[in-house]
Amino acid sequence: MAISLRNKKVLITAGPTWVKIDNVRVISNTATGSTGILLAEKLTRLGAKVTLLLGPIGVSNLNKKIKVLPFQYFDELKVLLEKELRSKKYDISIHSAAVSDYRPVLIHKGKISSGLKKLNISLRPTIKIINIFKKLQPRAFLVGFKFEPGAPKLKLIKEAKELSLRTKAEIVVANTLDKGRYLAYLVAGNKISGPIYSKNEAVKELIKAIGILGK
Repeated sequence: MAISLRNKKVLITAGPTWVKIDNVRVISNTATGSTGILLAEKLTRLGAKVTLLLGPIGVSNLNKKIKVLPFQYFDELKVLLEKELRSKKYDISIHSAAVSDYRPVLIHKGKISSGLKKLNISLRPTIKIINIFKKLQPRAFLVGFKFEPGAPKLKLIKEAKELSLRTKAEIVVANTLDKGRYLAYLVAGNKISGPIYSKNEAVKELIKAIGILGK
């Protein structure tokens, strides 16, 4: 029998992250945060106590019971996440934020002139935010996400399994866009669930899997 999620403390990251180019420009991504928000809303209705670390997407009509901690930049997310994991004990962590993989080597002071004929920006990798979860709270149930647009099923699942092994995540949501259509699989060890063809259905199946695997 699946465990109840009532009163479970859940930490969710959602939305894009920014990294600065100069004092007014950023590099970002197209993440909407919709999956993380759907999870936060649904888990709250099921009685979980949800803290949502939410990137710059301008949502204002969330369930008032959800504790929202906003961030914009990569460094803000890292600081918020470490603070939460060090100060509170969570039962479940869901890392759905689309985190910046690279950041500029040099952040220009002020504003770069818009009259330049050419602008070269050198980038370096960011740290892997997902590695923080198990490092600070090894016993918390962890859900990660792997998005690879246009990836075939076998490649998608292979990369999800590799992410699970590397981060010790109990579940990885492997998702892609297949001819513009959402497609996902839930990867929990050698167990593969799917295909799933909508974010709403993915959220429903993920919550069910968390309940079953977390008992």
